[in-house]
Amino acid sequence: MRTIAIMNQKGGVGKTTTSVNLAAALARRGKRVLLIDMDPQAHASLYLGIEPNAGAPSIYDVMTGDESIASVCRKAAERLWVVPSHLDLAGAEVELAGEIGRERILRGKLALEQTAPDGAPYDYRIIDCPPSLGVLTINALTAAEEIIIPLQPHFLALHGLGKLLQTIKLVVTRLDHPTLRLSGVVFCLYDAGTTLAREVSNDIRNFFSEEKERNPRSPWAEAEIYRTKIRRNIRLAEAPSFGQSIFDYDPKSNGADDYADLAAEVDGCKREFASRNKTKSASRPKRATEPASPEKTEPSAGSAADRSGPDGSNVTYFAPNPLSMEID
Repeated sequence: MRTIAIMNQKGGVGKTTTSVNLAAALARRGKRVLLIDMDPQAHASLYLGIEPNAGAPSIYDVMTGDESIASVCRKAAERLWVVPSHLDLAGAEVELAGEIGRERILRGKLALEQTAPDGAPYDYRIIDCPPSLGVLTINALTAAEEIIIPLQPHFLALHGLGKLLQTIKLVVTRLDHPTLRLSGVVFCLYDAGTTLAREVSNDIRNFFSEEKERNPRSPWAEAEIYRTKIRRNIRLAEAPSFGQSIFDYDPKSNGADDYADLAAEVDGCKREFASRNKTKSASRPKRATEPASPEKTEPSAGSAADRSGPDGSNVTYFAPNPLSMEID
């Protein structure tokens, strides 16, 4: 059984969309999946049509009371169960301020829940973290063994990634959780046609490559940049309003295709992933290309000439790449 926290303290980067649709994609692959909504906004619950009713038990009752995971989880689809959230969870940090071992409450509750309601063991437990680095996120990290970071390929995302890595190191060292590791980074809202997306992707890829050589024992030394990139897709934005995963709302959309690919990567089925992408490449219409002009040479993706501003002038990053700085 794998327990994976989907984490990013920045909102609007596709964290909940990834949590829900990765869980749904794994369930469609025949895996038993438990999705835990640790966000007080309850967006993962709403995404799957589960209303955060005031009287219904939720993860809040698990964190602050005696409720078990099994007593609050609800079935959302075949082989997919959800532990819903509630707005009351926002006050849990204050309520747990004086609680001994408050950082490990979720870990202790999950240790008692190894099997799904149908009696078979879970294959995956996916935790949707809140967009903050407080007690709720720390609980998710101490309960998880792996972390996946959804990231929008923008410059400010690099600063956020550095902060996330510091938090992971804090949990590993100070909270005595040496098995926690960063499995990988998945790019969301990706637009392959922009220079910025390529530059940020290359910066992050180079950073992890250097970290593997410089500090092979760090929790992110083996992290990979998933080959699957979640493209901008309006269907992904529409699906929550219908209370459905992308596979139920529009199974033929690019969003469904991308999350099925990501699930194959996460599940370790590289042969299937390669086969799916080979089929996609063969079915994709080829673009008409013009012969290159002999007088001009095409600048590389990382060259200054390729970084032009709105007025056509060359531009560079306004600040040093934050990932070039060592993580303390």
